[in-house]
Amino acid sequence: MPEICRFFGISIRLYYNDHQPPHFHVVYGEQSAVIAIRSLMVLEGSLSPRALGLVIEWASQHQEDLLKLWERARSYQPLYRLPPLT
Repeated sequence: MPEICRFFGISIRLYYNDHQPPHFHVVYGEQSAVIAIRSLMVLEGSLSPRALGLVIEWASQHQEDLLKLWERARSYQPLYRLPPLT
């Protein structure tokens, strides 16, 4: 599962050929979650409020790129990294 971004210890990842709806995976220490790209809602798992807020802020800045990367991952194309939250 390629890591497409890392910031403040939060790892953002995509799986190749993953199931619908378009989403990304977040790992932060022992916490993990699956976040829908379009709605930015948590589909599975949980994150602390602080970590979730950072992830949602970052994802809202990169929704278009996340959707493009999702499509690339679905068709096994190489992925690129996105800039971190600063």
